[in-house]
Amino acid sequence: MIAILDYGMGNLRSVEKALAHVGVDSVRTADHARVRECDAVVLPGVGAFRKAMEAVNERGLDELVRERVDAGVPVIGLCLGMQLLFEHSTELGGSRGIGVLEGEVRPLVTGGLKVPQIGWNPVAWRGHSPLTEGLPEPTPMYHVHSFAAIPAHPDDVLGTAHYGTEFVSAVSRGNVYGVQFHPEKSGTHGLQLLRNFARVKVAVR
Repeated sequence: MIAILDYGMGNLRSVEKALAHVGVDSVRTADHARVRECDAVVLPGVGAFRKAMEAVNERGLDELVRERVDAGVPVIGLCLGMQLLFEHSTELGGSRGIGVLEGEVRPLVTGGLKVPQIGWNPVAWRGHSPLTEGLPEPTPMYHVHSFAAIPAHPDDVLGTAHYGTEFVSAVSRGNVYGVQFHPEKSGTHGLQLLRNFARVKVAVR
């Protein structure tokens, strides 16, 4: 069972349907006890970083995500959800994130191309990860964003894509994963990535 964190922002139903399509049971919830019963956690997100963090903090989900990460439970952030995993964003004057990954979220550098960036970008993978098992190199994924994460540690970068300039499209450290794209909108490859995440085992700590 996978918990999809419900803090009032994000296309939760689409994520839920995508997981069901690959045979994975999930529950949309902000109930801490229910989340603790689940085998993995999905943090979705659509919208502005600061507003999302206000909603996350109001429900105590920031502390809950850090707790689940420390317990070795697989956690993945999708789109804005990936950005929320980092320490800080400059969006709307700046806001603190959940902070399970070191780094900052800054405006997407596009070299003059239109923002927000909306469309399919090939994601080039770096190294091996359970998340990318069976995916082609590169893999086209569907992105919608105006900001991009800049990890403090290069080893946390799992995949990159280009829109004017290179940006980080996927991250991974231990049991923490994040993707800037929408896997639930990325066709068979996005579904494969979600299937792969569902197979990640709880880390022994």
